[in-house]
Amino acid sequence: MAFSVVILAAGKGTRMKSSLPKVLHPIGGKPMVQRIIDTVNTLGARSINLIYGHEAEQLQQALSHNAINWCLQAEQLGTGHAVQQAVPNIQDDEDVLILVGDAPLIKPSTLQQLIEIKQSADLALLTVHLDDPTGMGRIIRQGEQVTAIVEHKDATQAQQQITEINTGMMIMSGQDLKRWLGQLNSNNAQGEFYLTDVIAMAAEEGKVIKASHPSSAIEVEGINNRMQLANIERAFQFEQAQQAMTQGVSLADPHRFDVRGELSLGQDINIDINLVVQGKVSIGSNVKIGPNCLLIDCEIADGAVIEANSIIEQAKVGPNCTVGPFARLRPGAVMHEDSKVGNFVEMKKTVLGKGSKANHLTYLGDTVVGEGANIGAGTITCNYDGVNKFKTEIGDGAFIGSNSALVAPAVIGKNATVGAGSIVTKPIEDDTLAIARAKQRNVTGWTRPSKK
Repeated sequence: MAFSVVILAAGKGTRMKSSLPKVLHPIGGKPMVQRIIDTVNTLGARSINLIYGHEAEQLQQALSHNAINWCLQAEQLGTGHAVQQAVPNIQDDEDVLILVGDAPLIKPSTLQQLIEIKQSADLALLTVHLDDPTGMGRIIRQGEQVTAIVEHKDATQAQQQITEINTGMMIMSGQDLKRWLGQLNSNNAQGEFYLTDVIAMAAEEGKVIKASHPSSAIEVEGINNRMQLANIERAFQFEQAQQAMTQGVSLADPHRFDVRGELSLGQDINIDINLVVQGKVSIGSNVKIGPNCLLIDCEIADGAVIEANSIIEQAKVGPNCTVGPFARLRPGAVMHEDSKVGNFVEMKKTVLGKGSKANHLTYLGDTVVGEGANIGAGTITCNYDGVNKFKTEIGDGAFIGSNSALVAPAVIGKNATVGAGSIVTKPIEDDTLAIARAKQRNVTGWTRPSKK
């Protein structure tokens, strides 16, 4: 049967102590509610209805790329009242899957199971057993049949001993949902319209109510404060680490591995502690990554070695290349096969040819380096005049001596050599030695200054 989704995301999230709406706080680098929307999109829902309220402008700006119906809950009068805001978008002959916006680890398989259970029931809800259910709505049963959900504040002492709790996620027909929502009242400790009251209504009508359970309680754990946010983040990241290890990755410590985007992996990859991945990153086979590295929207080819404390952003590292330690590849940097950048080397919009090396303390910006070139320590391409950027070309086999400054636009020919300490301002032809530095003078009889 066709189904639509209602996501409850109107809460203020007071305990987060933040000007950012709770559901926009990130898990794995993505707003938690966006993760739920992405999960729903894999299930083929007819429509997604987002119930929103506080900080509406921030929510709409952050989620504007999604195909969703925006349903404003201007007053926070409870979960039942929240779902009522989506009624104009709900059809009688479809099922309605209701989700909470602060449980971002819910799996598509868990929701699919809930949808399938609904096919043999009038209403299906997702429940879980907790060692400490304090504060949660309890599932009331008669035998196997679910008959009601009682909120913690309204529960008797005996009911508070029940460990099966409501997750806030359920599915029922649109026709039934509309009828039950119209019968809700606020005669409870909170003075709110509880969505959970529809369970008792369904039971009174003799409806078949079934419960489904997630594979793990962490899937349905909600986030209300910064501590819970951190716990869910670590659970999410540990799951990413486990997935990586099943694909042939060795992690020095699975608890110190963070993926905040999309990661594509080869096999036989060795990763030390504290790798952070952002955006879309691909890592080939037989790659070694040292500790404390940051990879952002980049490609790492087979056999590459990324040494400790290196940053690679919007760059491409070719087969069998070496990066770092303490290297930075900025947007537009490309390293071809067997090339190397070493300690404290920075490249931006630069192509480093096959087998070329820049081993130490070098900045290469807006530069094309041919094959087999050697860039000495302390070399700088002076590509910026304060207003415009200019290009430097370094030919195959060129040798740039240490502490040289190449003032762009600059052309260094094939197999040319630049003497150490040179400031190059003119083109250098192939197979030519260029020395561009002030003549040394040795002054005799010179006396060092002394303190006065």
